[in-house]
Formats: sequence, C-alpha cells, structure tokens
Amino acid sequence: MSIDVHAHCIPAELVATLEADGADFGIELTDDRRVVIAGGKPTMALRDDLTDFDARVAALDRAGIEVQVLSSWVNLTAYGLDAAKGERWSRRVNEALAAEAARRPDRFEAFATAPLQQPDLAAAELRYATAELGMAGVEIATTVDGTDLVSAELEPFWAAAAELGSVVLLHPVGVLPGIDLKRHFLDNLVGRPVDSTIAIARLMMAGVFDRHPDLKMCVVHGGGFLPYGVGRLQRGWDSKPGLADTDLATPPMETIKRLYFDTVVHNPQALRYLIDFVGADRIMLGTDYPFESGDLDPITTIDAVPGLTDEERAWIVSGTAKALLGR
Repeated sequence: MSIDVHAHCIPAELVATLEADGADFGIELTDDRRVVIAGGKPTMALRDDLTDFDARVAALDRAGIEVQVLSSWVNLTAYGLDAAKGERWSRRVNEALAAEAARRPDRFEAFATAPLQQPDLAAAELRYATAELGMAGVEIATTVDGTDLVSAELEPFWAAAAELGSVVLLHPVGVLPGIDLKRHFLDNLVGRPVDSTIAIARLMMAGVFDRHPDLKMCVVHGGGFLPYGVGRLQRGWDSKPGLADTDLATPPMETIKRLYFDTVVHNPQALRYLIDFVGADRIMLGTDYPFESGDLDPITTIDAVPGLTDEERAWIVSGTAKALLGR
C-alpha cells in the first residue's frame, strides 16, 4: 500500500456553499473565483483540479498511490472569521471533506480543519470530526490570522489532539510580513518553507512537545529548513542559558525527532539526509496535490534516494502513515 498524507481538496459541495451562502459565513467568492475572508486580501482563484474528483483518482493511479488523505486548501482555514462564524465554517468544511472521502473510502481519508481563533472551540471541533466524521487528524496553518501558534494560546487544542491521537498536519500559509518575494515565485519556493521553519521552531522552543509528548505533528515540505539547521537551535540551547532554554527541557536535537515529515523536498539526497537524521519511521509520502510546486510522482523520488533499503522504503511509502492513521 502507498499513502499520500499531503494533498489538498475543495469539494464541489463546498464551492456550492461559497456560491450560495458564503456571505452567511463572512466569506465572499468573487466573480473571478477568488475567496475573500472577513474582508481580507483575496486568495488566488480557485483551481478546478482542487475539486475534480475523477481527475484526482486518475492522478493517483498514474503515480501508483493507493490512498490519499484529503486536506482543505490552507487558504480556506478562515482564522480571520469571528469565533462563531469560524466554528460554523470549520464544521461545513469538515462535513464536505468527510463526504468527499466517503465517495471512495478505499482510496481516501480526510484531515479536518479547526477554528484556531478560539482554541476551546477548535478542540471541540476536532473531537467532533474524529468521533462523528471519522477524520484522521487535522490540518492547521502556521499562524492564526498572523498570530504565531505559541501566542495563540492553543493549549486546549494541543491537549485534545494528543489525547485523541490525531495527526496534526502543519502547513505554511504565507511569508514574513514586509518581505517581498513575489519575483521568481520565491514567495512559494522560499517563503513557505521559511514560514514552516519559524512556526515549528517556535513550538519546539516553547516546550509544546514537552508538555504534550503524545502530540503527533507532521511538518510538510520535509519540515521546511529546520532539519538542516536544528543544530543552530541546539547550539543556542547549550550556549545561551536563560535565553534559548527557558521553556524547553528536552534538547532541540531530540525534540525534533518527536516530529513527523513528508517527502516533498524535491531532492533525493536531501531525503536521504532526513531519513538518516530522524529515521524512516518518521517520514511519510506526500504530493502537495494538485500544485505544480509539489511532487506529483513521489514514489519515483523515493526510489531515487541513495542507499534506500527495503525497510526504509516500506516505512516511508506506507508504514509510518498506517501506524499513525490506524489504517
């Protein structure tokens, strides 16, 4: 079996909700199919391949992927909504994603979304999505409408995720404010991995994984740049007592090995390093479907890893995901 844990989906029924009732949620779908949440900046236009079910199945077949875990497009997390609307919107997204996965339960599972702008409601929605909709985990963005995940005071949510054994898929949502990376597509190619790096470094150094040792978090895009620079966090933790070590009791070089990562690094040598560093049983196949900056043929990438053993391949292609998802 092969399992893709990083893929995005906007079910057709969710698009219909935006068209008919978006204003009730505080969300506008413009004439050119851009989404405006709570009067904020428009997203890029909705892509048909985020919605097309048959095209998705065909893409999986071409790539030799048997199971895909559907996540919402991260731009639709809608943390800018007020708590009540955010709660209603998350429920609507989760119902639509669960129904989409149920069309082919042999091929699909789904990750929920949650209204992180109100942590107690986010915890409750995760419980509902797990118990009532059978969802396998939850995708979250790297900030809560611009507030970092530590400052957002998400302890009730982390506690619920750890208790439920839910996979938390951490996905970048933007780039650093004030830095213009639009030229050469650098906002995506560099900005998003940097966004993930900062978010997960903050969570680590704030002691989130010490307080919640059962928390199962997967950082997409191979963890951003953190696996290749975590030695610097360790150096600070060692050399700056009273600064870098105030909230984290476990050394960063050990803390990072509590995390999980996908394979979307686009470089077999980089993936080899990640395997050697954290272990194949911490790595899962990902595509970032349907985006061109993803890896839509990930098994070929995995098979190009130097010195890959059969055991390592089995963990990455399916074993790690099966262990986490209980599939």
